[in-house]
Amino acid sequence: MHSKTSRAARGFAARAAAAAALACAAALACGAARAAGDQVVGEELARQNNCLACHQVQSKRVGPAFAAVAERFAGQDGAADYIAQAIRSGGRGRWGAIPMPAQPQVDEDEARRLAAWILGLKRAE
Repeated sequence: MHSKTSRAARGFAARAAAAAALACAAALACGAARAAGDQVVGEELARQNNCLACHQVQSKRVGPAFAAVAERFAGQDGAADYIAQAIRSGGRGRWGAIPMPAQPQVDEDEARRLAAWILGLKRAE
């Protein structure tokens, strides 16, 4: 009887370990897919709000490249809030002579999502 219980316990432990490993692998895959999906959603949100009329992801247009913004603000506390506020309020003199007009049609949630997307970008090597 003792050996049956031990075998059963070992079998359960092995199944539990396998299930945990599968769950971890699935979570990692979902996280990677979500990160890729966030990039698509961010760029689509930028497109819907006409951000791409003045900005591009990797190169300067009228305004700075989003990747340059990400580089400038990388690792700074409050950067997402600052960028979200700049999207809604506009700005002048931070990136050159051409001012960025306020974008009041972008609601606060969209501005925060755009800021998070921008901060997640990296410059093309």
